[in-house]
Amino acid sequence: MLASSDHSSEGIESTREACSDYVAHLQLHMALQAKNLVPSLAQSNDRREHLLHQTQADLEKMISRQGF
Repeated sequence: MLASSDHSSEGIESTREACSDYVAHLQLHMALQAKNLVPSLAQSNDRREHLLHQTQADLEKMISRQGF
């Protein structure tokens, strides 16, 4: 029974690590995509663009600070 428990905990740890890697890659992909979608602040002083950029930055900070 102990060997079975050890085996299942290894499987859980492996799954957790794989999921963590997947989430890290997904976050990187999303951040890179967001950089292409969010207009640069240097291009315009439009308040809507500034609000969009600030909202994106706030969301990225919030997501990056969440624990797994």
